[in-house]
Amino acid sequence: MPIFRRPDYTSDITQFLSELHAQRPTLEAEQKAGRALLWDKQINRESQADSARARVSQKPYVYQIEGE
Repeated sequence: MPIFRRPDYTSDITQFLSELHAQRPTLEAEQKAGRALLWDKQINRESQADSARARVSQKPYVYQIEGE
């Protein structure tokens, strides 16, 4: 071990996150609840298939006028 050892470096972001988790220990559970509220949904395969069948294909170049 060196005589003049420097303390381990921790970035400002790491310090901020450590303090945030210390202040709010329920943060991870809150994040999971928020994710479940918005993103973790059951997919209705039937309605997804209906939407895929009803989709109209896009023209190769959308800005081209029909008459030209």
